[in-house]
Amino acid sequence: MNLHKSQVFFILLCSFIVGVFGSSIVGVPYAVIPTLLLVAVAIISISIYRKTFDDSPRGAFRRKLGAVIGFTIMSFALGLWYFNQYSLGHSYLKEVADKNITVTLRGYVDSEIDVNEKSSKFVLRVKQIIFPNYGIYADERILITLPKYPEYAYGDILKLSAIVQLPKNFDTFDYVTYLRKDGISTITSYPKIEKDDKLKLNFVDRAKVATYSILFNIKGKFEDSVNRSISEPNAAFINGIVLGSRQNIPQDLKDDFARTSTSHILAISGYNIAIVSEMLLSIFILFMVRRKAFWLSVLGIILFTILTGASSSVVRASLMGLLLLFANGYGRLYDNKISIALAATAMILINPFVLVFDIGFQLSFLAVIGIIYFYPTLDSLTKKWPAMGSLKETAMMTLSAQIFVLPLLIYYFKSLSIVSLLVNILILPFVPVAMLLGFIAGIAGMILPILGKVIGLFAWAITTYQIKVVEFFGSLPFAAISVSMSWWAVILVHAFIIISAIYLYKKYVIDRADF
Repeated sequence: MNLHKSQVFFILLCSFIVGVFGSSIVGVPYAVIPTLLLVAVAIISISIYRKTFDDSPRGAFRRKLGAVIGFTIMSFALGLWYFNQYSLGHSYLKEVADKNITVTLRGYVDSEIDVNEKSSKFVLRVKQIIFPNYGIYADERILITLPKYPEYAYGDILKLSAIVQLPKNFDTFDYVTYLRKDGISTITSYPKIEKDDKLKLNFVDRAKVATYSILFNIKGKFEDSVNRSISEPNAAFINGIVLGSRQNIPQDLKDDFARTSTSHILAISGYNIAIVSEMLLSIFILFMVRRKAFWLSVLGIILFTILTGASSSVVRASLMGLLLLFANGYGRLYDNKISIALAATAMILINPFVLVFDIGFQLSFLAVIGIIYFYPTLDSLTKKWPAMGSLKETAMMTLSAQIFVLPLLIYYFKSLSIVSLLVNILILPFVPVAMLLGFIAGIAGMILPILGKVIGLFAWAITTYQIKVVEFFGSLPFAAISVSMSWWAVILVHAFIIISAIYLYKKYVIDRADF
């Protein structure tokens, strides 16, 4: 018996993730953490002490196993500690929140503007807080709600007179932590606001504003190009699946997506980006060797990320798309699981709130895990089925991802769609095509408007089919039933699905390959 270094590394990564998850869900008293660390050190010390086990192969294995158990507990404790530390960040704005005190905030717009029919919202990066008798420098984010007009843009330097408030949770939604994942712990509504030319930003903020202003400008032009090239509501649907923007999608259509459990399509995910990259790879291979085509597909994902504004959700989805592309191109089973755990750990280190409170992050990871572990099994079991071009492959990848994300969709949307599996199979294989054609139409329209409209006709045809399918099944009275799942039920169901998928993978893919 032996424990490979890769297995130990994977276990340590997973224990850290579980620690962050546990602290996110139930909260852990700080005193528990040093206790766990002491237990871990004790186990490690006892295990490596030469007299604890003999020098036989069995004794050496037990020594190593004991050390691994100790380091696993230590990694778990570090996960608990990391989330706790991240949550304890000091906030000057929270100190004055809900005290009916008017303060002056100076800073710059640090997000895109979210506009609806009656109002708009954006995040202000506060650099100075001015009280009646004194002022302080700060670096915090606050969510601002204000009238639809006048309009503001990313990077605008503003001065606000506001009464700061703490956000409140809804009955079924933890709004406070949802905002915290984006570094927001306070809100204010309809403050007095004016442009501020006197505030001077530091070099880092100036560079950030300059970079993202360019990216958001490109994204805005791209979105306008899609709107010119494709008629509504198809243009809004394209912008939803490509950019994750839902602002212009009619509410009735949103409801139909919810009733058919296809709302996840509108949340840009690593799955969709990965399928697009696979399509690009298939096209490029026709004209060049596979290695060059592979790296050109990677370049295509990077270009997509830049042209769509490089928001955090797009960046995370692109990283997952790249991970899946590498896994399909170069990966082995152990490499893939370590890559997934390492990518998750890296994103959690940047922002531990995404693990529990970012649905796009969760859907992307689960979909990628489903495709890596379950798709090869389905492919093996359906070898004799007609390929129908790439339709069978895309359908099997769609089914693999859907099985893995379904429990999470039930948890978030509180309903089980009776028609979900059928609708997803009918429309998901065409989502990557719609994304690709919509993306090309948007780019072409920025260069030559008439070309964008020509390509947009093909995107319109495919998205019309998808929208009509969703509308038809969403209108059925039995389309969905109300169902709820607790976090613990979701965890248990996903554990069962993952264990089953790995078992089937080994039985139908690895064993058949060895045979």
